[in-house]
Amino acid sequence: MRKHIKLLAAMAACLGALCATAPAQAERVKDLASVQGVRTNQLIGYGLVVGLDGTGDQTSQAPFTIQSIKNMLVRFGVTIPANTNPQLKNVAAVTIHADLPPFSKPGQQIDVTVSSIGNAKSLRGGSLLMTPLRGADGEVYAMAQGNLVVSGFGVQGQDGSRIVVNVPSAGRVPNGATVEREVPTAFAAEPFVVLNLHVPDFTTSARLVEGINKLLGDATAQAMDGISVKVAAPADPNQRIAYLSTLEQIEIEPGDAPARVIVNSRTGTVVIGSHVRVMPAAVAHGSLSVTITERALVSQPNEFAQGQTVVVPQSGLSASQAEARMFVFDAGVDLNDIVRAVNQVGAAPGDLVAILEALKESGALRAELIVI
Repeated sequence: MRKHIKLLAAMAACLGALCATAPAQAERVKDLASVQGVRTNQLIGYGLVVGLDGTGDQTSQAPFTIQSIKNMLVRFGVTIPANTNPQLKNVAAVTIHADLPPFSKPGQQIDVTVSSIGNAKSLRGGSLLMTPLRGADGEVYAMAQGNLVVSGFGVQGQDGSRIVVNVPSAGRVPNGATVEREVPTAFAAEPFVVLNLHVPDFTTSARLVEGINKLLGDATAQAMDGISVKVAAPADPNQRIAYLSTLEQIEIEPGDAPARVIVNSRTGTVVIGSHVRVMPAAVAHGSLSVTITERALVSQPNEFAQGQTVVVPQSGLSASQAEARMFVFDAGVDLNDIVRAVNQVGAAPGDLVAILEALKESGALRAELIVI
């Protein structure tokens, strides 16, 4: 025990010295990686929202709502005749989903999101009845119930006109679920912990191993691949928590991002990474505009011509081409040179996309081009 305490004290002292001399662009391990096995779990359930002001499901088109109401009333000792279909407007069938944080204990509360699955117009003013939330294994991990908070609203006139703001068919219940079961975890089952990088990178993985071994000793950390690093850790849970706290505060300089150009074809947004390079190339840029106009002319004969008044279509076609400009990319130009050259010829974002695609096809663009 004393040996481990002295080890943690030495780690804290070394950590202070390491942080004092960390490079300006260094980042904490906490911001670059997560501990394997420490994760959220998704929960889902099916339930009923009641108390709506006539904006619930139209039961003629949502038979599952009627079935749910009947099953609930039977559990409360209320018997409904078999041939009776209650016409309910204040009830809506909904799905409930939530994220269960790691290490959640029974009695803790989490937020839930409620969404209509029928034809309810709005869930504003409704209350969620007690609903079990299940995990992927089918076990119940939480119970949800409470009043909904709906940010959207909608109003409708008798003539069918309607105004909708945001989404009134979904809402949230803050602290609306109580955890009933703890998710089993193997956090302290192994004599090591695995750190998974948020962005896979071999350089970052190697520097993470180097930073940990420099602080805690050789062979403490081993790289498994470009995303995972295995680190030896104490078996005692209390010491392991302090150990991980120390690991999270280690600062390393992550690897540079790959040379990449990302183009959003819907909005025309172009993002160019700082390491994008262009080989020697000459680019000629020009634009061609074609305009087509359609007009309708009325042809009316003289009063004694015995003709008929007719509508004669008339089309106008014009084309204009801007003066083409040519510019040269020298070998190894960087992001600033590319942007400056494109701005000098007045190219729009769409033109920039065409230039980049042409450079990629010619092999002059030394980067990955991604169009989304």
